[in-house]
Order: sequence, then structure tokens, then C-alpha cells
Amino acid sequence: MTAALGVARRGLGRVWPNPAVGCVIVRDSRAVGRGWTREGGRPHAETEALRRAGDLAAGSTAYVTLEPCAHHGETPPCCKALVEAGVERAVVACIDPDPRVDGAGVKALRAAGVDVDVGVCADAARELNAGFLLRVTEGRPLVTLKLASSLDGRIATRTGHSRWITGEAARAQAHALRALHDAILVGGGTVITDNPRLTCRLPGLEERSPVRIVVDGHLSFPLTAHVVASALTTPTWVITLPSADAGRRKALADSGVEIIEVAADSAGRPNLQQAMKSLSSLGLTRILVEGGSRIAGALIRDGLVDRVVWFRAPTLLGGDGTPAVAGFGVETVAEAPMLRQVESARIGSDVMESYIVERPFDTDSRDTDEG
Repeated sequence: MTAALGVARRGLGRVWPNPAVGCVIVRDSRAVGRGWTREGGRPHAETEALRRAGDLAAGSTAYVTLEPCAHHGETPPCCKALVEAGVERAVVACIDPDPRVDGAGVKALRAAGVDVDVGVCADAARELNAGFLLRVTEGRPLVTLKLASSLDGRIATRTGHSRWITGEAARAQAHALRALHDAILVGGGTVITDNPRLTCRLPGLEERSPVRIVVDGHLSFPLTAHVVASALTTPTWVITLPSADAGRRKALADSGVEIIEVAADSAGRPNLQQAMKSLSSLGLTRILVEGGSRIAGALIRDGLVDRVVWFRAPTLLGGDGTPAVAGFGVETVAEAPMLRQVESARIGSDVMESYIVERPFDTDSRDTDEG
């Protein structure tokens, strides 16, 4: 199953709206076929593994990171393919909560006489496809906030200068993160200040650049920005308000930018809860947020950040620098988000820390705080 999880990761960022699934076919203690979900979600991992195994699939055990599908779509059900190939045993990491599956795949396998075990490496499998699972169960994508700051949590000096706080190795690792996500999201202020390209520019991974998303309620960023100029080659979506200037909307659309309209929140900014629902309906499962501090604070305020990847450079910029996360209304320590560190690694001269948000921003705790 560990090998199946390893090959499944190859699909991250390329298979949405489908999950990234891995399958390893084993016969006589030897792997005879490996497969993973391919770009766009087809073919499925089981189909690929069975194709590579050929006749050796008969009498084998299939290790699959997510329950094989049981419904007819563009291709026949994977559970049927496993049965027809003569697979005798299936080891499934976790059940697929998609209403079209949700136990039906396991049931179909067992009904056909296949011995099925469920739950091997379940936690790792659920983490791998946390974005897909969130989309199916809650109607929103997984949001990972990526920050690159000084040791004292600043992303720019008091003059706004920010290039480069972290080193080349850390920046390369950040590009690798882009390749594992369906989309990159920034605020309009980042486009104005930095004019980023938001592409993956690692050698050999250039084609894995994700969708680029800009949140800008008033479409205030320049029409000459890199993300607009290259929208015909790298998809660019802009989340804005119904009141945004019609002329600028048309200019962006004529440049190949897709406009996503959402209602305003109580502060007159794009409603981020609604925005995430819209992005989920468009198929996105994993979004990497890269800036700036205001969009980071707004997403945390709304309880929409699920993971944090923080690159810290061994330098200090001081309290008059720009904070990595803008204020989001914390009044007591009890209501502050709680994160659990799951990884820490040295990347060149910098440190990369990864966290899971275990408790989002919680204003309800204000009623119970005893000081």
C-alpha cells in the first residue's frame, strides 16, 4: 500500500476533479503492475495497473488507495475490471465518500467472490486525497497557505521590499508545491505589487503549472499583468464582485481570463466562503494560497485554511515590516487557530515547516474565556 500511495502522488495537481489514486497488483510476492490516475482523471489507476499486469493479474492481490469506483461514467466501473481480470483479493485503503460509490465498490467486489480488506494505511490515504474528500463532503477544496518570511514573521521590509527573503532552494521547493496543487490563489494587491507569473518553472515540470486565481473585488490590478498576458496559455481565473467595472471585466475576458462573480461579505469584499464553493463546483480540490498578508488573514478569519507550509529565513526584518498574516480579529488566545506540526526540514539555509490546522479561528470561545 505504501508503494500505491507513492505512485498516487504523481497525479496530484493534474487529475481534478477526480482523486489521485494509486494501484499496485501483486502476484507471488512480486509487483506485476502499477498504475495511477492520469491527467484529467482518465484512465483510472486500477485500469492502468491491470493493463501493465496483463495475464499476471489472474490470482493476484490489488492494493488500491481509494475504493474502486462502482458506477458507469466515461469508462466501466473499476471494480468490474478487477473482477474480470481475475483478481482474487483487494486491499483498499479507504472508502470513497462519493455518493456514486460510498461502499458500493467494496460490496460489488465481495459479491463477485473477491476477498476485500479495508483500512490499510487509511490515514495516509485520506491525507493524500484530503482535497477530494473535502470537495465531496463539504463542497469546498483543501486550502494550503504557503508563507515565506523572515524569522520574525515578516514578508517585506517597511519600504515593501521583499526579494528575496528566502533562498533559491526554498523557492525551488515552493515551485514544487505549485506542481502538486490544482490552483494558486493570490489577492489583487500581490499582482499589483509583485506582478508574479504564478507558474511552475522547475526544469521538467513546466507543464504542471496550475490554474491561477486572483481575488480582486474591484479588478484593480493592471491589465498588463503577467497573469493576464499569459491567460491563453496558463488558465487564469479572477474572483470579483458584481459591481466590478464592466469595461475591465470585458477586457479581462477578451484576454482569456475567466471571471467568477461572488457576492460581497459584510465588509464589502468578495465573500470567500462563496468563492470556495464556486471553485469547488468548477472541480478544484487543492488550492495553494501564496499571498499576500491580507488574503491570508481573511482566509484564516473565515476558517478556510486547512494546511500551512511556512518557509522561514534566518533573518530579522523588525516590527515595522509587513506581517505574513494580516490581523483577523483575535481577541483572546483561546480563540486563536491551533495548528499541529507534521514536518520540519532544512531547505538550504532556510527551514520549511508544515502544519495541519486542527482548530480554526473560533470566536465562539469568547463567551467561555475566563481570562
